[in-house]
Amino acid sequence: MRKQKPMSMEDLLKDLQGQKNMQEDPNNISLDKLFNGSFMRKHSSFDSFAEFLEKGNFQASTQAEINNIHEELFDRHVARETKFNSWKSMLDTANSEYKPVN
Repeated sequence: MRKQKPMSMEDLLKDLQGQKNMQEDPNNISLDKLFNGSFMRKHSSFDSFAEFLEKGNFQASTQAEINNIHEELFDRHVARETKFNSWKSMLDTANSEYKPVN
């Protein structure tokens, strides 16, 4: 078993705040990047994911916070305000359409 290099305080803070960038962690895409303006305009009447959340009176800026929203309430908001019938469907589509900018 390999011993992991300890994280610096700065890296730990970035990790805790969810601010790691794509180069550091390609599996952890920020919600703003995943649900960019182009995606939101294509699949809803909103210009941003933040606008979409605000319309439903949801306050979340990370995937973990989204996961804490009552699933049925969020699914209803997604179905009412987007072309998707559920949050899972919206998330799956965003992941499949996402293309990182190099």
